[in-house]
Amino acid sequence: MANEKIQMVMMAVTDMAKAKTFYAEQLGFEVTTDYGQGEQHWVTLAFPGGGASLTLSTLHGNMRPGTMRLYLATSDVEATYNELKAKGVKVNDVKDDLYGPGSGVKWFDLRDPDGNVWQVVQA
Repeated sequence: MANEKIQMVMMAVTDMAKAKTFYAEQLGFEVTTDYGQGEQHWVTLAFPGGGASLTLSTLHGNMRPGTMRLYLATSDVEATYNELKAKGVKVNDVKDDLYGPGSGVKWFDLRDPDGNVWQVVQA
């Protein structure tokens, strides 16, 4: 595989309205598609920095809400932490050494309405 990249990540959600509000209004993702309703509803969002998209889905298939762990890179972990906290996102404290003692990589984590974990990492 040459020059391949992840295009999209799909995540199962239980309450689309709540999930869409969290990702669009609190995390700042841009809604690019909102299609369907009820048990067949999906919303695609673009990450603020570009790259792969995130699709929220109520059509779960073999996915279970609350079982994903994803990592976001930021150039300023403290500023990102403060921005999200100001928007009402429940964020855990910034910590050192994501990759073990001495790695010096600062990070914090948060959970979405379904319990999926997002780790925000200094890049």
